[in-house]
Amino acid sequence: MAASDRSQAGAGDSILEPLCFPEQHEPSPCPGLDCPSSAPLACLFCPESVPSHQKDALLKHLLLQHKLVIADVKLIADLSQYLLYWKGRFLEQPVEDFCSVMKTNSTGPVEKQENYYLLCDVLPEDRVLRENLQQKRLEEVLEQQQKEREDTTFHRPCMFCNDEFTGNRSGLLNHMAREHSFGIGLPDNIVYCNQFLDTLQNKLDSLQCLYCEKTFRDKITLKDHMRKKSHRRINSNNRVYDRFYVINYLELGKTWEEVQSEDDRELVEDGDDDWSDWQAHPVSAVCLFCEHQSETMDQIYTHMKDVHGFDLHKLRLELNLHFYQQVKLVNFIRRQIHQSRCYGCDEKFESRQDVLQHIGTAGHVMNLPDMSTWNQPQYYFPTYENDALLCTLSDSDEDEAGADMSHSDGVPVIAEDLSNLRAIKQTSVLNQLLKHRGACS
Repeated sequence: MAASDRSQAGAGDSILEPLCFPEQHEPSPCPGLDCPSSAPLACLFCPESVPSHQKDALLKHLLLQHKLVIADVKLIADLSQYLLYWKGRFLEQPVEDFCSVMKTNSTGPVEKQENYYLLCDVLPEDRVLRENLQQKRLEEVLEQQQKEREDTTFHRPCMFCNDEFTGNRSGLLNHMAREHSFGIGLPDNIVYCNQFLDTLQNKLDSLQCLYCEKTFRDKITLKDHMRKKSHRRINSNNRVYDRFYVINYLELGKTWEEVQSEDDRELVEDGDDDWSDWQAHPVSAVCLFCEHQSETMDQIYTHMKDVHGFDLHKLRLELNLHFYQQVKLVNFIRRQIHQSRCYGCDEKFESRQDVLQHIGTAGHVMNLPDMSTWNQPQYYFPTYENDALLCTLSDSDEDEAGADMSHSDGVPVIAEDLSNLRAIKQTSVLNQLLKHRGACS
């Protein structure tokens, strides 16, 4: 089946943004730094518009109807204003003037080729727009924070005792830090304080630990757990808290951890470059067919070969795949399995488990479709944005254990250019040395 035919068949399963493998401590779903807005989201090309909470519906419409993808949507501070700006610009000039163009099925017939457009901050105009929207949001956040600093109508009870606090929010925050050893940061670093405290209170009301986020059977058990385990703090890996700290609004696309690490590097810039105590954090690669993870290339390749019968090394050698073709192949297989579709025969199934069972029983593990199906530009983009398997791919036989020389049998050998060999011999420094040595003897 041609690549364009497959794209039509899988239109309902379109992946709008890269997926993400679950981390060891997976944070709860959260709105990130997006502030709710009542402004509708307008299509860039047609009168279509959707409410702000249906962002995914609009992105799907842009992809399927207009072949356009907006990069890093989650980093756009005000999506409504962003869309209105580019809607106006597209009325003035063709979309090709602003977007990167990707052609699908580029090696196939012209009538089956399709152009997809990528709008991203590689374009200076887009980058400036994103930065201006980010700056505007930062100003709004700082204005909100100043209002909260000066607010004298604050009234709220402590989450851990019956004391009530009226006046400035700093009284309650300092009380929780001093009396209950529960600190969420300095008051001047926090914004949307009431929403922050509401979020924490809802977790406690749901009998959920604020740090490890486990749920307990009653309040007494929860309090004992948080006290004994020293869990009277929030989980910094939970992105739901990011919008309550001003530092997260300072730079486009950077969390407080990244900003803080840059500040730390500046402090030690002139220090001794001693890396002896540095410890690497291993990144686990996930199997193509199951949830098994391995920290080394050999382990994950061996697992896929022994357990599932999939030999990526063999495919690379037989098809003579260079690095980027391997990237496309892995992303293609990831996407097909995510969409519960066999990558060998393109048959659609009800669930991921069903398609994996079919691949094994039908013997389609090593049965790849024609290269024109998956060797397409859209598969440069990872299906899972944290797919560590892509980092283990090799572009050279030298990376093989033992550097097996038998792999070179199918590699063409280019002969040396012998046309000027006589001239080289006559002018060679070695030739002069030999003449001088002969004269001396």
